[in-house]
Amino acid sequence: MANIPDDDDVDLGISLETVATVVDHARVVQGKEETDPEQEDEDPDSEAALLQDTDDDMTEESLVDFVNGLNEDEQASLIALAWTGRGDYDASEWAEALRLAHERNAGGGAGEYLVGMELVGDLIAEGVAAFGLSIEDVER
Repeated sequence: MANIPDDDDVDLGISLETVATVVDHARVVQGKEETDPEQEDEDPDSEAALLQDTDDDMTEESLVDFVNGLNEDEQASLIALAWTGRGDYDASEWAEALRLAHERNAGGGAGEYLVGMELVGDLIAEGVAAFGLSIEDVER
């Protein structure tokens, strides 16, 4: 495990707990797939059944609502973390990524923007890892 930097070393502008919540939710939502009802397996615990969307699951809409409910700094941090995880920026360019994320999000819509990214949960987790941090160790 990487050493976790002191708070003085990096300020992501968002708590790791919030990031972990977004990553978990995004992984659930983007891991689901729509299936033809005729293909559904009779066993509700089968892999096919677990990958189907149901009304009581976390939804894309609930993820968008959660992200859009965060403050502007937290939303910009999530965008910048996704960009960092995607390789657009590295940890040394955090201030620039964060500034551009604020500009990108000036009109709002961070939730929709992030949900539109393929594997956004993994991108955000990789962005956190670029700072030597891990959301895997965050208690949920």
